[in-house]
Amino acid sequence: MNVKGSWKMFGPVLAVVASFAAGAQGLGAQQAVDRPYIVQPADTLSIAVWKEPDLQGAAVLVRPDGTFSFPLVGQVDARGKSVIELEQIITMRLKKYISDPVVTVSVAQILGNKVYVIGQVTKPGEFIVNPRVDVMQALSMAGGTTPFAALGSIVVLRRTGNTQTAIPFHYTDVAKGRDLQQNIDLQSGDIVVVP
Repeated sequence: MNVKGSWKMFGPVLAVVASFAAGAQGLGAQQAVDRPYIVQPADTLSIAVWKEPDLQGAAVLVRPDGTFSFPLVGQVDARGKSVIELEQIITMRLKKYISDPVVTVSVAQILGNKVYVIGQVTKPGEFIVNPRVDVMQALSMAGGTTPFAALGSIVVLRRTGNTQTAIPFHYTDVAKGRDLQQNIDLQSGDIVVVP
């Protein structure tokens, strides 16, 4: 086979590989933009301070008010904070007692990041989100809709501070691949209502 012939044969394959590589780079960029997990009440954190035997692997429960306590650090407000931010707070407070503390915080158990699906679904209830789900995924977790569901009238109730908003969701449009921006990522505490 001559060189020209081989390029004709492998040209389309090379184009597909290049397209796949570009897509993978785009995916990596998208993942880099994703927000880190925000610690929620009822989550369990594992906190360790390197070379400090008394401060190794402590399991700490985040209380309903969003705070937790740790030796030498006192009470820490975890509301709206990521694991990295909590590491920084604990490190700063430990510097009073330990020179150059190396702190590791990890989420041992995610129980606080919950969404709720109610109404005309097969299995209504609360669902733990690890780390996030969109509306279609939440409906799937609830076993799908019943034959009596008003698919054009689904709403997501979201509370921000003292304000609650209703975000419309038209199941049929999304299922057909239209208006996909409706299929939002749910936040902790969101309620999907299927009338």
